[in-house]
Amino acid sequence: MEVNGKGRNFANTELCSTSAKGCRPRNSNASTAKPPGVSLCKYWMSGRCSRGDSCWYLHSWSLGHGFTHLARLEGHKKAVKGIALPLGSDKLYSGSSDGTARLWDCITGKCDYSSNLGDEVWSMITEGHWVFIGMKDFIKALNIQTSNEINLEGPVGQVYAMAVANDKLFAGTQNGDIMAWRASFEANPFHLAASLQGHTRAVLCLSVGENMLFSGSADNTIRVWDTETLQCIKTLNGHADAVTSVIHCNGHLFSCSLDGTIKVWFASEGQQNWEVIHTHKEETGVLTLCGMNDAEMKPVLCCSCNDNTVRLYDLPSFTERGILFSKREVRVIERGPSGLFFTGDAAGSLSVWMWVQKPQEEAS
Repeated sequence: MEVNGKGRNFANTELCSTSAKGCRPRNSNASTAKPPGVSLCKYWMSGRCSRGDSCWYLHSWSLGHGFTHLARLEGHKKAVKGIALPLGSDKLYSGSSDGTARLWDCITGKCDYSSNLGDEVWSMITEGHWVFIGMKDFIKALNIQTSNEINLEGPVGQVYAMAVANDKLFAGTQNGDIMAWRASFEANPFHLAASLQGHTRAVLCLSVGENMLFSGSADNTIRVWDTETLQCIKTLNGHADAVTSVIHCNGHLFSCSLDGTIKVWFASEGQQNWEVIHTHKEETGVLTLCGMNDAEMKPVLCCSCNDNTVRLYDLPSFTERGILFSKREVRVIERGPSGLFFTGDAAGSLSVWMWVQKPQEEAS
């Protein structure tokens, strides 16, 4: 899960405001009482809490250690569904349900450009000089070097997920198919190669690794495909609800579901003998997973839950090390270079985070 790439600088970006202007206690005798559980102060989120340290609720976007919140990039009016950082670029791309794609300057944190795409964005990835935007019934391919735009036709319904492997672009669609395009050097650099069929409901997530494509679906299953032959070699059953995210790392497959579980799979012999070796249970449905390294190069799993939080776990122990909070549920988590990572929530906010070294006394 090592992160490489050119560094970005969000140091000059305006941080979220903690100004206080108007929150009042629910009763005058309860200034020191704390309600059970952990939740954000809604007045602080809107910059109007006047109770300061005596407030019952959190005045912080996170709890834990080893990371810090750098900035909130505001501009999208609806859910952020995609985040992309092209290699070698100092720009950050984001796509939203509000029908726009935004281009952010990584030096200033300001939005340089907003494009009206005419319909909702459902997914976004980058590969080389291309940014791919998944929409309803097509994929918009943008070449950031030449500014060339191509619409890839073929999907039926929303394109919920995309992945690239072996010079192929894969797209998971609303009707349960996975479309595959091959890259070429012709005038049209992509041509439709196949439609992978097998899922009976929408394909919600894709991941690649070791010449395999992993697809998670609303039909509660995960399918394993050979990226060369484009044949399904295994169907994994283990979740009791829609599989919302899959990631492959170091021979292991991590999956999560609306059933509230995260499962770790491992194939002991070959590509077909996948078995669950660990199940982690959350209190709510899990929406998306992202694996990365912290500042000490230790592996961490980030998982977004339906309760507007992102839980951070050290691997392989699944020891909780922190919680990220947001106004609405986080729909996308993207790792970046130089210790940066990003979260986009259903309210349209895009948050910038950074892994930091633990204080020396804490590390010892």
